[in-house]
Amino acid sequence: MKPPRIGAIDCDIHPALPGLATLLPYLSDHWREMVQQAGLHELETMNYPPGAPISARADWRPVNGKAASTLEQLRAQALDRWETSLAICNCLYGVQMLFSADPAAGLSRAINLWMARQWLDKEPRLRASILVPMQSPELAVDEIEHWANDKRFVQVLMLITGDAPLGKRHYWPIYAAASRHGLPVGLHAGSSFRYPTTPVGWTSYYAEDYVNQSQAFQTQLSSLICEGVFSKYPELRVVLLESGFTWLPAHLWHLTKFWRGLRMEVPWVDRPPFEIVRDQVRLTLQPVDAPPRPEQFERLLEHMGSDKLLLFSTDYPHWQFDGDEALPEGLSGELVRKILIDNPRETYPRLMETVQ
Repeated sequence: MKPPRIGAIDCDIHPALPGLATLLPYLSDHWREMVQQAGLHELETMNYPPGAPISARADWRPVNGKAASTLEQLRAQALDRWETSLAICNCLYGVQMLFSADPAAGLSRAINLWMARQWLDKEPRLRASILVPMQSPELAVDEIEHWANDKRFVQVLMLITGDAPLGKRHYWPIYAAASRHGLPVGLHAGSSFRYPTTPVGWTSYYAEDYVNQSQAFQTQLSSLICEGVFSKYPELRVVLLESGFTWLPAHLWHLTKFWRGLRMEVPWVDRPPFEIVRDQVRLTLQPVDAPPRPEQFERLLEHMGSDKLLLFSTDYPHWQFDGDEALPEGLSGELVRKILIDNPRETYPRLMETVQ
């Protein structure tokens, strides 16, 4: 299949912060002094090792600096390449690694301000997610409230692996704020590396860690459902970013089986998990962890039970597919349009609002 050329909405791209020094003009006086006096190091994680082939396509790596660290790179390699009409920026910088909530909040504010001034102000095709300090739900809500009136911010961004299951009531103020402002919550692959990335201990290799991200998504989805987040906030949308999606049907079958037998302990889950996911959860396309033949992929989509679940994404500059073929083979024209345009518009209401 040729790359999309009909004004696709890319729901997951990753402008890269060139370095911590880039944030100095956007930090408050206090945090600028703290960063400089304390000699704070770069907050780089092993979620996407710089030299790993999956982290950036070879011809997208500049001679100096990071891939996707300039607007010129992003325009040429992502927006213009696929004739994208809109793209949602998810900046993955390791503020979640900090143990203290206060510097995490200060750096989150600076990153969001940098995103607004250096990217959104200069490129009308871009939208962004609000990076929040997950160390403190109270401070995370403050960050949501600060940016809620800027309609170019269309989502709240969190990592899939952190300190606790995300359905815990500790995090509910974040979901309340997001729901109140019509902002989906985006859960992106990645970890704060507080704990092992598997239930049985630390892995030895990046391949193991990356594959286990799908298990983290399954665990967090179960937590959100069973703890009652979707029942408490029926208008909330959760988007699983860079999660893969072939695991979803089997996981929902499994969860539904045990929900039917144990529903007395979670009476607030008043409908089958599949119905909750169909109404309130979406998943981005890349990485497409799908069978190789179109007929097999079509069968998988039937098992997913809805043509509204998938949102187009390139995951730029992460590299999950061959050449420029961001869409898998075997999709009908109607489904292609849903994935590229209709589903993103329905998921992110702010995409349809006029930006002042």
